[in-house]
Amino acid sequence: QVQLVESGGGLVQAGDSLRLSCAASGRTISSYYMGWFRQAPGKEREFVAVISRGGGSTDYADSVKGRFTISRDIAKNTVYLQMNSLKPEDTALYTCAANTAYYGLVGSEYDYWGQGTQVTVSS
Repeated sequence: QVQLVESGGGLVQAGDSLRLSCAASGRTISSYYMGWFRQAPGKEREFVAVISRGGGSTDYADSVKGRFTISRDIAKNTVYLQMNSLKPEDTALYTCAANTAYYGLVGSEYDYWGQGTQVTVSS
């Protein structure tokens, strides 16, 4: 199985950029569909982005489309989430997840989760 560790979160101002990293160990990320999810206080977890096992397909939540980009580096066994033009409503705990079966847009389709990294965007 795979272990996931996120990093790169922090406190930024609206309009700034951040790049989150999700370092995997145990198995290569090329075996998995990799997703990013986020959860703000008092809200349900929501899908942010997904990248296919082959890396050729990506999908995004409408709220981040055009601002966020998911990518991966097989050599580093790491998935990234580049976040540009950040807004206060992007404030949340961001978590990466992995599964072997689904190009998943919902959390229930994922088997492995990291602990998350906090992103706070001030206005």
